[in-house]
Amino acid sequence: MEDPPGLDRSPLVRGIDALTDTAGLLSAAAVIGMMGIICYEVISRYVFNAPTYWVTEVATYVFVAIVFVGLAVAQRGGRHIQVEILVSRLDADRRRHFELVALWVAVVFVTFAAWQMGAFNFQEYVHDTRDWGLLSTPQWIPQLPVTLGYLLFVIAILRDIYRLAPPAAKLARWTVPIAALVLAGALIALGPRRVAIDGTPLDWGTIAICLAMLVAMFAWSGARVMLAVAAIYAAIALLFHFGGGISMLWTGILLIAALLGLLLIGIRVGVAMGVIGLLGLVFLLSRPQLAILADRSWTSVNSFTLTAIPMFVLMGTFLIRSGITTRLFDALVCWFGRTSGGLANASVGASAIFAAVSGSSLATAATLGQVAAPEMTRRGYSARLTYGVVAAGATLGILIPPSIAMIIYGNMVGVSISVLFMAGIVPGLMLAGLFMLTVLVWSMTIPGATPRGEPFPIRVKLASLVSVLPFLLLILAVLGSLYAGIATPTEAGAIGAGIAMLLCLAYGQLSLRALYECAIETVRVTAFLMLIVVGAAIFSWVFDFLRLPRAMVAFVTEAELAPWMVMLMIALVYVALGTIIESISMMVMTLAVTFPIVVALGLDPVWFGIVLVLLIEIGLVTPPVGIILFVLRGISGDVPLREIVLGVLPFVLIMLGFIVFLYLVPDVVMWLPNRMM
Repeated sequence: MEDPPGLDRSPLVRGIDALTDTAGLLSAAAVIGMMGIICYEVISRYVFNAPTYWVTEVATYVFVAIVFVGLAVAQRGGRHIQVEILVSRLDADRRRHFELVALWVAVVFVTFAAWQMGAFNFQEYVHDTRDWGLLSTPQWIPQLPVTLGYLLFVIAILRDIYRLAPPAAKLARWTVPIAALVLAGALIALGPRRVAIDGTPLDWGTIAICLAMLVAMFAWSGARVMLAVAAIYAAIALLFHFGGGISMLWTGILLIAALLGLLLIGIRVGVAMGVIGLLGLVFLLSRPQLAILADRSWTSVNSFTLTAIPMFVLMGTFLIRSGITTRLFDALVCWFGRTSGGLANASVGASAIFAAVSGSSLATAATLGQVAAPEMTRRGYSARLTYGVVAAGATLGILIPPSIAMIIYGNMVGVSISVLFMAGIVPGLMLAGLFMLTVLVWSMTIPGATPRGEPFPIRVKLASLVSVLPFLLLILAVLGSLYAGIATPTEAGAIGAGIAMLLCLAYGQLSLRALYECAIETVRVTAFLMLIVVGAAIFSWVFDFLRLPRAMVAFVTEAELAPWMVMLMIALVYVALGTIIESISMMVMTLAVTFPIVVALGLDPVWFGIVLVLLIEIGLVTPPVGIILFVLRGISGDVPLREIVLGVLPFVLIMLGFIVFLYLVPDVVMWLPNRMM
């Protein structure tokens, strides 16, 4: 996040920046180290027949450290996702006010999480709790980065608050650090156990945090911001306290309405779910359960399955850095150039291949938006077709394996990641084919949308295949090792990242600075994704504890609706949510409700995973929040957002029709997994 001119470079600001930079350096080194030890495990196991006993456990703990220490790095880079449907329409002064409110709301939640995690950490140390693994690791050691990460996150948010509106008085500038020290002393004096206030759901630790927050907000941001933040927390608390016990349905509506309300005023997605979870733990339960903040923070991320995410993100960043994506597109242009709309079809093909090694739709959109879109417009393609096809092609990034969305889905519901990857191949290739068919029809029916095709001699076509070989090597290494049973998804991702790094080195694009930038970008992406997972884990715990999913399943089954009607309603809900909520966030916040319903209907969890990913794809390109639309708008120059939206709408209709096809012919999804298992 760039600093505005004239920002006070006081010792306070310089100290925070130094802490964040150090956290970034350590996190970046941890990402490269994780890749190295996982690759070492695969080589040691299959080349020297000497498997390690420590890599899985250590890699998981390193991942936890990357996530939580990286939260401050992601905050500094402005990566934590918010819904901007409302705040983007405000003038600069009002937007700054809303942003200050959103940041202070986050400070309150993260402070509570840090307090509970610190208490949990201390108790684990006192009781000498150890992991069940072969290393028998004392649990306070890998849990310590969670506590420190939350504290760094608070400091990074405070730095952004200071950046937005530095307090004029010198005394006010130091009020927050002093309040923080006093609060820390008070919480330490109270001890790790909850000291309740009789007759209320509150405790003295909560009161101490609330008082410190009020003082800090007033000193740095003024009475208006302080009252706004206090009103948000108080309104939701009162709503839960007096309205939560009426009925299951009403409680569920309250939770969802409160969450949507926070999202619409610009609260970061992961924080919004965490805030609702925090207030639910205090005011919706018969006895407050604040310790769940720590438990969910630790257990939701302490998973070797999730370590695949930074490995695939790192692989994608290396590929973008190497420049071989441009060579891939040039090769496909040679083969598709003669056909009507050949460059557009080449863009779809490049998206499909890039998706098969990156696992990220955003990376695919950013890469092809900078490589394919300028070349298409230069050669006479309409802006509407150009950016429509690039946006549609980018959605293949989370359908064709590997897929970050599939990894999160599989981890949340207990479905095999490898099976999900296999299930996504055929639908992904079919959808890419449908996109190409749409381009062909578009070019034939709308005059001037595409220029005449340009033929290339066979000699040039064959020579261009050299540019595709690196991608074929990566696909073979990643998917081949995975499906052959040689590597887990995480190990396959690490192998792919290692090969991508070597390709980057071979093309002369890897310096120490480039290595750091690739690693730090991986930290930012991983941290903001996992903050959403942590927030969803806290939110869904409250949901599950109140037995709301069970009540909703009972409601659906008692209504005796046909499965297709239920799926239609679920699809409509996802499409509607996709217009205002970022796609991964939408998935993790709704699975606690939709997945039990789908299972109760007797539908296959793997099939639903693929359909859910398709619905998420639609959310990626659905206005007003479709994040791919804004990625392309940001790199398109002067192309209006309206043109990009109109260009992608035909492809959205194709995806909706494809979902109907998969419902009618579900064997398309399960065909490949059934033959490879």
